[in-house]
Amino acid sequence: MLSSKSFRPAYHQCYEILRDKILTGELPGGAKVVEEKLAAELGFSRTPIRDSIRKLEYEGLIVEKRVVKPTEKDLRNIFQVRILLEGYSAKCAATFANEKDIQKLYEYVQIGKTGNKNEIMYANECFHNDIVQTSNNQVMIDVIDRMQSIIYLFRKAVVYYDRPHLIDEHEKIYEAIKARNSEAAESLMKKHLETDLAFFLHYMNN
Repeated sequence: MLSSKSFRPAYHQCYEILRDKILTGELPGGAKVVEEKLAAELGFSRTPIRDSIRKLEYEGLIVEKRVVKPTEKDLRNIFQVRILLEGYSAKCAATFANEKDIQKLYEYVQIGKTGNKNEIMYANECFHNDIVQTSNNQVMIDVIDRMQSIIYLFRKAVVYYDRPHLIDEHEKIYEAIKARNSEAAESLMKKHLETDLAFFLHYMNN
């Protein structure tokens, strides 16, 4: 069974901790990010702290060494871009994905049905990222990569709060890609992500 790696480099662990602190508000918007202070608090050396800050700057959560807290408008705007790009990526996958790619999507769907929360989170990430990779459009892949923190925020909400039909929708997208039905794959992916957005905003506002 596919699962997330039990060992992650210090940089990755540090990045995940800082990302979660920002997204949960523990590090509030406007807070100054100080390497030495974070290293002491989190028990990491300054190198992984520095690398993590650099990635969070790339993703737009830290600007000029201060925390940026995304507004609801920011989240909507970012997610609308994701809907457009991932919809197109699903269309590409139906055309260009090879049999190995398609088999991996099937495996991610099965984990979604039987796995624990962490396994489902990881399979969900792989399902979407693998589809994006099939676009073979490096500019588009890079744009999606810059959204990873925000995408994670949505992914965590829909998995941990059990959004209805999440995995059923993945299965329909997989089936459309397997059938080489590019129009259906694009439409299903867009509807899937629109539902994610609606679910998340409802969860956030309640």
